[in-house]
Amino acid sequence: MPHSEKTVAYITENSYLTQNTITGSTKNVWLVFHGIGYLSRYFVKYFNALDPETNYIIVPQGPSKYYLGNEYKYVGASWLTKENTQMEIGNVLNYIDAVVQVENLPKGLNFILFGFSQGVSIAMRWLAHRKIAYKTVVIYAGGIPNELTKEDFDFLDFDATSVKIIYGDADEFLTPDRLKTEKVKIDTLFRGKAEIITFSGGHEVKPKIIKSLV
Repeated sequence: MPHSEKTVAYITENSYLTQNTITGSTKNVWLVFHGIGYLSRYFVKYFNALDPETNYIIVPQGPSKYYLGNEYKYVGASWLTKENTQMEIGNVLNYIDAVVQVENLPKGLNFILFGFSQGVSIAMRWLAHRKIAYKTVVIYAGGIPNELTKEDFDFLDFDATSVKIIYGDADEFLTPDRLKTEKVKIDTLFRGKAEIITFSGGHEVKPKIIKSLV
């Protein structure tokens, strides 16, 4: 029988996490996007090495929760899939807008945008669509969405914004062919201004590297 797929708009809620408190000593504000399979409360542990007096961390939560493995015990989350991707991108960006709005962050601080693995796709789309200049943009072990173009990032002043690409030399998801493709995108989008940082290891977050960014 024929069927029709329709859409409906409705109000929903999602959590997010913050760590530390904004005070007169705060210097850096991090907007952090976790990878697939994480919950924000577990991902934030990688930022524990940062000085709590000078760093305020905001970790949005991927909206799609699911059980990890077959034991139905541990829960992870995803940002997007190939199903209704454009609609879901809009939903996620609206959610991030709401997080940033409610945080009402003070001006004059160093804003750092950080994406790991699947979180890179969200961080880059947020940057491209909302065009908010950050002091540092960190692309950690993830791919830049193919639909983004150089014109999406023309608003960036690379004398004021640094772009850092980080990945492990044994990352199983970054094959030589994929690295080659990503490097072309990186050089094109960021005009050859991005700094590439590699480490010995696989698809993992290194707290020491995070600490070195500030």
